[in-house]
Amino acid sequence: MRISSVIKGLLAVTAVAAPLLAHAESNVVSGGATAVPGAVAHVDFQITIPKILFLRVGTGATYTGATPTLSNVATVDLVQFAPAAGTVGNGTAVAGTGGDLAAGSVTAAIVSNSGNVTLNATTAGALNDGAVTDTIAWTQVATAATTITSATALAPPTLVNGASANVVLTAPASKVILADAKWTYSYLNTVSPPAGVYGGANVNNGRVTYTATMP
Repeated sequence: MRISSVIKGLLAVTAVAAPLLAHAESNVVSGGATAVPGAVAHVDFQITIPKILFLRVGTGATYTGATPTLSNVATVDLVQFAPAAGTVGNGTAVAGTGGDLAAGSVTAAIVSNSGNVTLNATTAGALNDGAVTDTIAWTQVATAATTITSATALAPPTLVNGASANVVLTAPASKVILADAKWTYSYLNTVSPPAGVYGGANVNNGRVTYTATMP
């Protein structure tokens, strides 16, 4: 009778424990009075890191520090140049106004984690004032880069009418890139176009589209 009761008790415990054993791993060992048995159980882990490619030119999200946001910001900065009367075409470069860093300067940054990054710039053609024949080539707008946080400043694409040549950022062994710079635009002022307002806020071919790509 005692043996039967023990068996029934073990069966009851097994029935209660069975659902738990179906969802996790456990291990039970037994030994003699002098044995020191070992029990082993395992847990598997997996961490998935998404690919990240962040590009900022001008006003944008925070990308450095303890709490970078890397979020979308829709603001498009307007950089303007206005040579003084009597100086048009004299070859003296003209500083700009506007940009998130003011004085015709913008923050440029790339953050990525999947190898080399290619950066280029595209325009729809020469700036114009609404008349097809009145134009200023994008080669009249120069971009100079100085360091912000990176040891080496992020090199800017050279602006042209159409698509620029590529700037390639070579990733280190970690595949993680953080590159940035202060880009300062200037108007070279080596031509004498007709009077007018050339380009503008996404009008008259006044917009540059920067594009970063990675594998």
